[in-house]
Amino acid sequence: MTNNSFDVIVIGAGAAGLFAAAQAGQKGLSVLLLEQNKKVGRKIFISGGGRCNFTNRNVTSENFVSQNIHFMKSALSRYTSQDFIALVEQHGIGFNEKKLGQLFCEERSQGIINMLLDECSKGNVQLLCDQKVKTVTVDSSGIFTVSSTGNSKLEFSSSNLVVATGGLSIPKFGSNGFGYNIAKQFGHTIEELDPALVGVKVTSEFLPTCVALSGVSVDCIAQSGGRKFRENILFTHKGLSGPAILQASLHWHKQETIELDLLPEMKISELMKKGRNESPKTHWSNFLKSYFPDRLVEEYFEKYLGLPLDKKVAEVSKSSERILEEAVHRMKVVPTSTEGYVKAEVTRGGVNVNEVSSKTFESKKQRGLFFIGEVLDVTGWLGGYNFQWAWSSAFVCAESIFQKVNGSE
Repeated sequence: MTNNSFDVIVIGAGAAGLFAAAQAGQKGLSVLLLEQNKKVGRKIFISGGGRCNFTNRNVTSENFVSQNIHFMKSALSRYTSQDFIALVEQHGIGFNEKKLGQLFCEERSQGIINMLLDECSKGNVQLLCDQKVKTVTVDSSGIFTVSSTGNSKLEFSSSNLVVATGGLSIPKFGSNGFGYNIAKQFGHTIEELDPALVGVKVTSEFLPTCVALSGVSVDCIAQSGGRKFRENILFTHKGLSGPAILQASLHWHKQETIELDLLPEMKISELMKKGRNESPKTHWSNFLKSYFPDRLVEEYFEKYLGLPLDKKVAEVSKSSERILEEAVHRMKVVPTSTEGYVKAEVTRGGVNVNEVSSKTFESKKQRGLFFIGEVLDVTGWLGGYNFQWAWSSAFVCAESIFQKVNGSE
């Protein structure tokens, strides 16, 4: 090998790229890891509110969206969340389990970044930051040449190129779709790209209500695209956010409706019946405030829906009760758009997975070209699933390249 020739070149030092480089290096392969930012793992650093929701205890292919829902099964079974948890424990990183199996660092996300850098160091990975890849070419013998620019223009070569560039979310960290351009260069199809795990904007008619309710959080069931999620929604100055909305956004498409049940474990009709029997003289407003935040009752039920909350419970008409029941259990929101890639945690869509091997992550169109992580058309739910996809796809990819280099594939 020359100084600029490697067994593997990995483009992108995010979660998937760092882990793939570390795994390949520890198997004895010479690895070059290129990162366009001055520091690695920028998205890892801010994830989970700065504490990195690094995996989930319960990960299956059902927790992902893709044109091929079977594509993820092999990798997720070959490197599981338990495998990554063991690595985290090995490095002495403390973590907490929150609801729904979500695992977060006890301290800052930097602990996960340091762990990945330590793993890269063990594998003698050559890491170059502040290097923007400009061109990728391949010759007739299957050798890739990667040209990058930083302080100076550099060229590197390898028979194995791993694209771990992520998607389009959070562009301030350099997300620009470069990985999709490489894929298209080699004949790959890109499935439609959209911001996902993101808040939504609402109509001008409903927006004043959301603004008035900004900061109010409500436990609910959000339904979108045939999937239901039980978490909180949060009213914002732009519309709706919170875990339930972020989950719903992954399955939402333009002009579709997101349906909300604001009282998941009770039926408002039964509560009204009970109220008529037990507290008929209670004002309807006070009655509803026993089950909902005060501002929601005032701004949504009374002002927006126009319900006569000054009446006593016994005086409420059946028609008003039907309006309330629809609003509580089948609240319909038709977003005008999402808050976009600036706020999105991930990108839905990506490199068509039917054109990539699920066993090796090698392109079916160009030998030696590999795609891992978010650049693929595989998008996980909120809750550590996308990180686990990064770890699993990276591990399997590194293993397959090792076998390829050593002639045992």
